Amino acid sequence: MNQSQLTETVQPTSEAAPEKSWLELGASAFIKIAIISVLIWWIFREEINGIVRQWLTNPSWSHGLLIPLFSLYFLNQKKDDILAVTEPRPSWFVGLFCLLFFLVLYPVNVVMLKFGYGKPLTMIAVIGSVVLFIGGWKMLKYTWLPIAYLFFAVPLPGRLYFQLTNPMRQLAAQVATVVLNLVPQLEATVHGSTIDVVYQSVRMEPGLDVADACSGMRLVMAFVALGVAMAYLHWRPIWQRLVLLASTLPIAIFCNIVRVTITGFIYILGNPKYAQGIYHDMLGMLMLPLAFVLYGGLAALMENLFIDEDDQIEEEDIIVRKASDTPTQEE
Repeated sequence: MNQSQLTETVQPTSEAAPEKSWLELGASAFIKIAIISVLIWWIFREEINGIVRQWLTNPSWSHGLLIPLFSLYFLNQKKDDILAVTEPRPSWFVGLFCLLFFLVLYPVNVVMLKFGYGKPLTMIAVIGSVVLFIGGWKMLKYTWLPIAYLFFAVPLPGRLYFQLTNPMRQLAAQVATVVLNLVPQLEATVHGSTIDVVYQSVRMEPGLDVADACSGMRLVMAFVALGVAMAYLHWRPIWQRLVLLASTLPIAIFCNIVRVTITGFIYILGNPKYAQGIYHDMLGMLMLPLAFVLYGGLAALMENLFIDEDDQIEEEDIIVRKASDTPTQEE
């Protein structure tokens, strides 16, 4: 008598859910969004026009043109969750209070406080308050990051910008001076953000000045904004996202130090004309890929060294069928 066993493995099949569309909101929702958008533009039109003017005329804030597009992309990433909120629950108390508070704060700031940087920040707060008031906490849960991300599009006030860039300029000059002194027959001394160089007993005039454009603030703001975007878009454990987010600032500062040091070598050992103008700007653009390489390397290192339990792939359901044992008759 022989027994046979037949095992069959059947993989579960799942049909992909149809992709949702923003058109599901309906015409009335788009009309409401249009009306609210026009009202916000009319109230804050001077701030919006000033910000756009800064984007178009100040190279340090040219990245601001991309920030609203990133916000819209983040919003689209949460499309299914937003559309799933079929019955929004408005926050009548907290939402209305915040909305009225920031709307009143805006003219008070213009007339009395006169804190220029607070005006565009008030506009962002009003947008968040409108979402909370109309859509409730659940809607704000899916939209808070696209709204808060608009912060990166707001140029810093001139005095604050100088207070931040001046230490960065001095740090870059100090580190570059240490590296330049490793070259034989080269003596470099730093005074503030200016590097005085004596090469082969000849003083180079003028000294190498680490200007505002070399402070690295442009790279810092752009890379931090992009770092937040990448940490948000690529799923990974929360602690890894926080580490990546925290690493954007030191990576940007390091890349700027590399830029200033290379500029110093070009100025001293090469041709000074290649250390300024369009060549200087091109070198600055090359620092962004370097920053992404360092950022990607850190992300890959954490991904390979640390494995989170939630990342383990669950075993798929398997259906096992066994044939009934039937005795064979011997003739």
